[in-house]
Amino acid sequence: MQPGLNMYNDKRRIRRTIEQLGLSYTYICCNSIASWPYHDNTHPSEVLPPLDQIPIYGDGTVRAYFVAGSDIGKFTMKTVDDMRTLNKSVHFRPSGNLYNMNELAALWEMKINRTLPRVTVAEDDLVAAAAENCIPRSIVASFTHDIFINGCQVNFVIGGPKEVEVSSLYPGEPFISLDDCFNDFAAKVGEQNKKDTNDVAAPKPVVEALPITATCA
Repeated sequence: MQPGLNMYNDKRRIRRTIEQLGLSYTYICCNSIASWPYHDNTHPSEVLPPLDQIPIYGDGTVRAYFVAGSDIGKFTMKTVDDMRTLNKSVHFRPSGNLYNMNELAALWEMKINRTLPRVTVAEDDLVAAAAENCIPRSIVASFTHDIFINGCQVNFVIGGPKEVEVSSLYPGEPFISLDDCFNDFAAKVGEQNKKDTNDVAAPKPVVEALPITATCA
């Protein structure tokens, strides 16, 4: 769906050109960043999960793979000089980090020990946000539609000589779990709450009012 489709098409053209020129390559398919998947924020990895209400895309049952940014970097560097990844697409599919929106919401509520109201973001809502063509926000909305409505991360099987799943290459290397990532987010929420409490409790200095005598130069 546009405008995200333009980015997909650009990537396809670049990949086909690389292959036609006979250049060596490794394509990294890392899926989603391990954070809350906001559809209207261009840097969701930098934003805490919601604390007022939880957006659920569609019926909340379509799953996606979540990968910590540090793991994306770690495994990408491992593939650089690994001949097993030469001229292949390397997919990041950590089985322990496969969640749908309903499961994501339950995990976050467990971390903050609160139950939050759900708000359904329907397919039509995502389509409308993408159609606004407000770049880059509309691109994020179209990607969210592709992931959590169309299931683009899970609706195909990895197979064939040109594809490999990264866990099969490095079975002894663990992924950071989404559970651990959410622990970090919850800790930040606790720190912010403590700071807010201290700010409220801290006594403000009292400034004594002094009379001012008018003077003439």
